[in-house]
Parts: sequence; C-alpha cells; structure tokens
Amino acid sequence: MKITKHAAVTIHYRLSDEQGLLVESSFESEPMVYLHGTENLIPGLESVLEGKTVGETIEAKIPAEQAYGEYHPGLKQEVPVSAFGDVEDIVPGMRFIAETEMGQRPVQVIEVKDDVIVVDGNHPLAGQSLHFSVEVIAVREATAEELSHGHIHAEGGCGSHEHGHDHDHESCGSEKPGCDGNGGCGCR
Repeated sequence: MKITKHAAVTIHYRLSDEQGLLVESSFESEPMVYLHGTENLIPGLESVLEGKTVGETIEAKIPAEQAYGEYHPGLKQEVPVSAFGDVEDIVPGMRFIAETEMGQRPVQVIEVKDDVIVVDGNHPLAGQSLHFSVEVIAVREATAEELSHGHIHAEGGCGSHEHGHDHDHESCGSEKPGCDGNGGCGCR
C-alpha cells in the first residue's frame, strides 16, 4: 500500500539541523505513527512521503518554509517577571503558553534578566532547513475512529496508542476515558 491521504503510517526517522547536528531520532526507540494528510507532520516531510511504500528509505532536505517556517524577530520579546506569577526558578529553555493577540502561543525562555524574561515564540527550528532520514515501516488504512479523531490508535482504541505513551485514565473519575479531540487521550 502506498502512503496517501488518511493512511496510518509508521516511520523511523532521524532529524538533523542545518549544521548537521542530530536533533532527534526514533531509530533507538519506538517508531512514530501518524495519520497522513492531516497536518500531523511538517508539510515538506509529508509531501516527500506521499506515494512511498513499506521498506523505502528517504533522505530529504526540507526548506524552512516547508518545515517550521521563517524566523520572525517580532516573536522574541522581553516580558516583566511579574507576568509569570508565582513561578519560581525560571531558567532558559523552559516553555510556557502565553496569551497573545493571536491567542495562546507556546514560548521558550531565552534569557533571564533582573526584572524581565526574554521569551521567543518561534519554534526552536524556525528559519532552518532540516535534513530527514526516514524509513517507512508500515502503511495501512486508518480506521473510521482514527479518521474521526484525527490521530492513530493501536489495537484497543484510545488509551493504547502506538506512540509509546501510557495514558492513565484512572484519574477520569466518573467521566469516561477516551480521545480528547486534540490528538490525545483524556476524559470526556
């Protein structure tokens, strides 16, 4: 079966930045499973994988505009320490969700000064071309449930995802565990 829109795809991948430094790799752990054609991957990689079959390996250089986009200097700014409320020990590398004019946006702490924190709303790989080494492990038709939820389920449905995350549904109390509608599991 070829990789097409709404296929359930399992891949191993190695991601390196423009300088050739390894960013992450699945080869030493669990493969990644995703629903093709539903914006679960960066556009350039999804495009390169279109039409591929099990066993194929791909080496691809994805330009910034087809990866995490161009770097926008306006997304880097100084925020008063008071905006972080009761959070103590703020250090570079920490991530927060910030309220902006464009809604909620993830930001990363870049620098901590005496009275301000410098945050950056760009993805850490924004503005960079990326290199991927990919091996296609499996391709199958997605189930109706996976299509309606927008992500892949292992056998047994939500709660036993193939991507290696164990979900604790005991904390749902009287609510029913299931898909949260955002690509993950939760209480509903």
